[in-house]
Amino acid sequence: MSYKQAWKFLDDLQFFKIKLGLDSMNTFLARLGNPHHDLPCIHIGGTNGKGSVGATLSAILSAAGYKTGFYTSPHLSSVRERFAINGCYIPETDFARLISNIAEVLDGDQITYFECTTTLALLWFAEQNVDFAILEVGMGGRLDATNVVTPLLSIITNVSMDHEQYLGDTLEHVAREKAGIIKPGVAVVTGVAADDSRAVIAKQARDNKAPLYLYGQDFTAAADHKAPAAFDYTGINGQQLSNLPLAMKGHYQISNASLALAAVELLNNKGYTITEDDIATGLAHTRWPGRLESFRLTRDNVVTEDVENSFHFLLDGAHNPAGVAALKKALEDEFPRDRLILLWGAMADKDLPTTLAEISPLADVIIFTSPRSERSATGEQLKECLPTNLRLQVIMTDSVQQGIDKAKMIAGGEDLICIAGSLYLVGEARQILRGDLVENG
Repeated sequence: MSYKQAWKFLDDLQFFKIKLGLDSMNTFLARLGNPHHDLPCIHIGGTNGKGSVGATLSAILSAAGYKTGFYTSPHLSSVRERFAINGCYIPETDFARLISNIAEVLDGDQITYFECTTTLALLWFAEQNVDFAILEVGMGGRLDATNVVTPLLSIITNVSMDHEQYLGDTLEHVAREKAGIIKPGVAVVTGVAADDSRAVIAKQARDNKAPLYLYGQDFTAAADHKAPAAFDYTGINGQQLSNLPLAMKGHYQISNASLALAAVELLNNKGYTITEDDIATGLAHTRWPGRLESFRLTRDNVVTEDVENSFHFLLDGAHNPAGVAALKKALEDEFPRDRLILLWGAMADKDLPTTLAEISPLADVIIFTSPRSERSATGEQLKECLPTNLRLQVIMTDSVQQGIDKAKMIAGGEDLICIAGSLYLVGEARQILRGDLVENG
């Protein structure tokens, strides 16, 4: 297959519904020679922050000289974003070759989109002989396609309500699915809160005799008030690191970065060598596009620092109640502005009333749009979820491009245009504003 043919083959798999379960994945990987069996993996689950933790850990391990693969989902504009080694995305030739191999071995059998991308990641990381393969769970954990691996260590970022139709309608049920990535004897690093989710995670760890390390108890961190965009870390082994750089926006990134640092400590205990300089370098160079990503653009979409003749954009993929609450706090604490112009689009199967009730009171202008997805909520559906007193200030647009154009017409240099509600929306908007993350080739 050519690259375009391979991408079409993969996209066509989206017609097969989400299927949770490991039987078909294990069977298919066996037909491919079980590429994951000797792969040194770090498995990351949780509700929010998985990508940020993975990006941070990948940057640190890369800075330490290790060949580090990172598999994440979803992508913003190009499927190749899901597969990277030391920050370099999979080449089109490797993508096409591996998809062709998968299709040939399938020989007409069916797998899902996510099973296919997970298989591709495992094949590519194995043939590239990576030192680490960081794998982000797609949904849940227990029955997720990535859960075929036995990792060096597991990370569970946090647990909150999301994907209730698949994972359950209580925090305990969701936590049980997330805890399913815990393996016998494999250490677990987690940032779960002291609620029903922590009890579930702790029990699963005890049942599997898996050492458990809790953020806020076994390792801690706090903002460094002497330096902006920095934090201090006290580790599992009592190690203290001060004035660590924090490249990503959002106070919650301190806890995400701390999970990565705790994982680094455990890897050092296993005989790997990651120094304090590696940690500082990795933290300073961590990037995670579309997550509290702030930039200024001229009218011609050129990045600039000129306040008077530019638009200030903030892109964030917040789409569930916990993510939107984090976005709200960041808007309140970290982004001074004259007015907030909120460009919002969301999937119809999300908790629209809760998320909009959280974020909409901060907005001076609300623009609703629909990203290109069959699951997108319409503007009218979103408007109905707003508090009654805010519905009069809503502007409806038919496309993301129209929404951006309308925001630019309204915004002044000191205003903030926040684009959020769905990673589909953020991906489409970022492509319009900044182009593709992945270059051709």
